Amino acid sequence: MPAKKSKCKIGLFSIGLAAYWPQFDGLRDRLAGYGRFVGRRLKQMGCDVVDVGMIDDQPGAVKAGDRFIREAVDMVVCYVTTYSTSSQVLLAVRNVKRPVLILNLQPTAQLAYAKTGTGEWLANCQACCVPEIGNAFERSGIDFHTVTGLLGLARQTPGAVANEVTHKHLAAITAWNQIEQWVNANHAMRTLQRSRIGFLGQTYPGMLDMYSDFTQHTSQLGVHIEVLEMCDLKQHVDAATAADIKQKQTEVKRMFEISGDSLSDPLAREPKPAEMNWACRVAVGLDRLAKQRDLHGLTYFYKGLDGNEYERLGAGLILGCSMLTARAIPCSGEGDLKNCIAMKVMDTLDAGGSYTELYAMDFDERFILMGHDGPFHVRIAEGKPILRGMGLFHGKRGYGVSVEAQVRNGPITILGLTQTADGRLKWIAAQGWSMPGDILRIGNTNTRLRFTEQPDDNSFDVADWMNRWVSQGPTHHVALGVGHQIPTIQNFAKLMGHQCVVV
Repeated sequence: MPAKKSKCKIGLFSIGLAAYWPQFDGLRDRLAGYGRFVGRRLKQMGCDVVDVGMIDDQPGAVKAGDRFIREAVDMVVCYVTTYSTSSQVLLAVRNVKRPVLILNLQPTAQLAYAKTGTGEWLANCQACCVPEIGNAFERSGIDFHTVTGLLGLARQTPGAVANEVTHKHLAAITAWNQIEQWVNANHAMRTLQRSRIGFLGQTYPGMLDMYSDFTQHTSQLGVHIEVLEMCDLKQHVDAATAADIKQKQTEVKRMFEISGDSLSDPLAREPKPAEMNWACRVAVGLDRLAKQRDLHGLTYFYKGLDGNEYERLGAGLILGCSMLTARAIPCSGEGDLKNCIAMKVMDTLDAGGSYTELYAMDFDERFILMGHDGPFHVRIAEGKPILRGMGLFHGKRGYGVSVEAQVRNGPITILGLTQTADGRLKWIAAQGWSMPGDILRIGNTNTRLRFTEQPDDNSFDVADWMNRWVSQGPTHHVALGVGHQIPTIQNFAKLMGHQCVVV
């Protein structure tokens, strides 16, 4: 099994003041130990940490910055151990040109005031220079963010006067949760900026919200758009062998339940063997296309005409694209590139991110139904996804196999990517709950969603939420994922320099 890739490479340095060390015996070693603890916690989060240790003067700051540049770190973390002049902090990050996270983490929740001397206070005066550092960074145009709280040690530091065992304190738990959100946000940014997104075919004609500018995406997101032709896919589909197709069928039976006929929709029926065989053949071709072009995402749509080969290909994509999506290659139908990007971000956050749109409003039970005719993110399903044969795909040409499923019950987040009148990309998000209950049995994904703080909040105003969502100028597709991801998404948008609106 290949080694798990790091979430991101972090350049870590602790800061202090060299003038203190000869004045207070053991202080430097104690503070350096705090810095090593921070490094271990970051590694536990899956980061590759370049720890340059304690920086306490200007020459050391310059060397630290040079190393961060050589190591090509994705983010710089500055852990404040005690007072430090801003000049020796600024020089460690000024030329690195990466986001900086300042950690203002105090070892103890409360000083033992009557027993605390100057040396002990200096070991806990992290807050002293953080405003000074913020001033220097702001005036220097450095992208910085701050996390304040407790260090969260599990053992008492030898010689410490106050209680430093704070790992169960809410201020420590909250601070480390925030740090992890920043790490995950940086991981999403790093992943997106290194992604190759395939664009196969065209955008569904007339959907003005989904038309995308490839140059805009590369310049504002860093992604590469790999333009693909249907003949690129056909080449790989034609090359699929009987053994390839049989292996794919085995994989499909493991991942999906094969349906009978739907009792509510004559278009949704048990898939015929020939339809299953074709869907699996196309899935094999998609796998090979993704591998050949090194794709990290795919958006697609093609009509075809009068049952020709490209119409058959276009109608056979949902199964294979659902399986690619489950393997961290999110696929967005109807040529919606912006939604594919949103799906990629959600998948990078381990939230899934399934292709979906607004389906219907329920004013009696107070929820919104969201779904699509595929593809679906299989890893976030409530139960086993169902494969149905579709007599036709509404609004499109052809027929074939589609996925019916709902997103796992529990906390969810939706994320959309749109653009403003001045050509800037903009994120729109909301979080709430996936609710149990009946869904449509029409061979489409569909999930009951309520955007409230608590799942049992029956005061959810469907109309008000819809009006507020639409007022932000969204596209009609979103990425639907599991968990409450808003804080991390907001951090991600800040790192990207994009606007993010939470509805």
